[in-house]
Amino acid sequence: MPVNFNKPTGTKKWLICENSNLCVNGTTNINKFSCQIAAYDHIDTLTVSKGEKEIVLSGTISLNVKGFDCHNSMMTADLRKTLKEKQFPQLHITFLSLSELPGLNAQPAFITGMVNIEIAGISKRFEVSYQITEDAQKIIHLGGSRDINFSDFNLIPPRKLGGMIKTRDKLSVEFHLNIKTIN
Repeated sequence: MPVNFNKPTGTKKWLICENSNLCVNGTTNINKFSCQIAAYDHIDTLTVSKGEKEIVLSGTISLNVKGFDCHNSMMTADLRKTLKEKQFPQLHITFLSLSELPGLNAQPAFITGMVNIEIAGISKRFEVSYQITEDAQKIIHLGGSRDINFSDFNLIPPRKLGGMIKTRDKLSVEFHLNIKTIN
């Protein structure tokens, strides 16, 4: 059943399933890297409602920095250290709004939305591009992407071998949330 925002409440609750994931892609001056949190280990709820001027998407997901795996132990350790894992063991993505109500079906809808991303105690607001579909099992697939910089969060990209290997400031963050409607 498609999401019906014309109900008297005008609000829907979305349950983020455990098999959601996040990936951070970056480059150094000599190669590329990809670090993933392969399986979201929480169950969180997002609320979607019609505001006066926008579609409000509210809720926060918290990701354990220790969950990042770069498929290289040194790179994984460097990323966790750069993100100040000991001081700030989690990063947070707080959803704020959607540009429009998506029609939920197998055909992808392309929309945008605003989020706050908090890394190492610094919070920044970004516009995110989303692709949203619903499969035959009524699971909503919300994929999003956004380029960010280490410097956006007052972080210095990792360097190795006396600065001979330098990580570039820009990172591409991609996530895929699997969501069930719960009301």
